[in-house]
Amino acid sequence: MLFHHLFGNKVYRIMKAQKDNMQPIIHVDQLTKTYSFHEKQEGFAGSIKALFHRKMLSKTAVDHVSFDISSGEFVGFIGENGAGKTTTLKMLSGILTPSSGTVLIDGHVPIDREESFLKKISIVMGQKSSLWETLPPMETFLLLQKIYEIPNGVFHKRIETLAVLLDVTEQLHVQVRKLSLGQRMKFELIAALLHDPKIVFLDEPTIGLDVTSQHKIREFLLEHNRTEKTTIILTSHNMSDVERLCKRLIIINKGAVGYDGSLEDIVASYSQVKHIRVQFRDRILKKDLSKIGTVIEMSPFEARLTIPSNDVSKQIQRLFSDFSVDDISIQDVSLEEIVADIFQDKN
Repeated sequence: MLFHHLFGNKVYRIMKAQKDNMQPIIHVDQLTKTYSFHEKQEGFAGSIKALFHRKMLSKTAVDHVSFDISSGEFVGFIGENGAGKTTTLKMLSGILTPSSGTVLIDGHVPIDREESFLKKISIVMGQKSSLWETLPPMETFLLLQKIYEIPNGVFHKRIETLAVLLDVTEQLHVQVRKLSLGQRMKFELIAALLHDPKIVFLDEPTIGLDVTSQHKIREFLLEHNRTEKTTIILTSHNMSDVERLCKRLIIINKGAVGYDGSLEDIVASYSQVKHIRVQFRDRILKKDLSKIGTVIEMSPFEARLTIPSNDVSKQIQRLFSDFSVDDISIQDVSLEEIVADIFQDKN
């Protein structure tokens, strides 16, 4: 595995230093969430037995997670399904109570759910809607105006600005159930940003969207972060979201932090290798290609290899010299492959 090759058996970890000793807007220290549940055997007999004797089990969803985030950062918080991403976001936003550890969001303890705290944050969950299906988005926005006590002039100005930026002005008065998935997600973002929060938690905001909608939402979020200095934590399985939006990554696996550092640093670390995809005119054998580099996948007339970056020129010359090459392409290791390799190393 690439991760094992580069960093040995230790989990690679870079803790981000705070610039100019600034107080972080998000402080997380040894955050842990453990769920307890009863084991029940199947069937009616199992139900009867459970009345008198139940075995208690537990599962740690978030395991002593620590990190600090400065105001205005756009951080990618990524991991596999079940890694603990959403559970962490729910504790940061005050939806869930931590089992142990400390969370401070701009000086507030989230689970206290103070009104001043709730007005500073917002959470968007791509698989859950905050809009009423049978009502136009504008009706939801008017309710949010009352909840967050947004002055009328400010409210209408924000609606106009956000709707224009996301290209949904004409759909403001259309029932939500008649909107496309992309349009719905744009209105979810408007609802989340309407009260001008300092901190936004985004959980899979582009899930299920077409390429055009994904691009529009990414560009909007990037511009909003740049102009409003909003602190944003993004969870996504779409590595294009992360690469376009986030300068810093926190990678979580089985509830624990496996990497905390810049996107640039982790990509640079993996740039020690290149992927070479080669098409051949004649049949090839794996044992012959193994002399060139590590064979990742192959068929009789095509192969993908990993070659150390400092050896690429030499090995490509050998390829053309020893094989009948029809076509060749050289690629850097993708972020998706890097993240997958970290998971494999931790597992």
